[in-house]
Amino acid sequence: MSRPGRDDSPDRLYTLTGGRARSAPDSPFDLVTLVVAECDPVPGMQSEHAAILRLTQRPTAVVELAAELRLPVSITKILLSDLLAAGRISARHPKKPASGVHDPDVLAQVLVGLRNL
Repeated sequence: MSRPGRDDSPDRLYTLTGGRARSAPDSPFDLVTLVVAECDPVPGMQSEHAAILRLTQRPTAVVELAAELRLPVSITKILLSDLLAAGRISARHPKKPASGVHDPDVLAQVLVGLRNL
């Protein structure tokens, strides 16, 4: 039984990706990669590509895009790889805090929260 509102028809997904089942092994995309459009959609563009460009006017995570498009993450990554190769989007990982640098006040609040559980 499929989830309501999802169109995961194998024929449709095959068509969207041109028969590809996976993005390239060197793909920079994981669930939290932030994607930003570098241009606006153009006439004649695949509708999913155009939707991605509209959704990524501001940095948007891959997992959020997949949810908005109602597509599996794997298919979304393939579509993103196409746009990245064409220079229509840029991708970056969220900044991580510098290792070893922790705010003692935040750690104290976390400890209090854990003790209250």
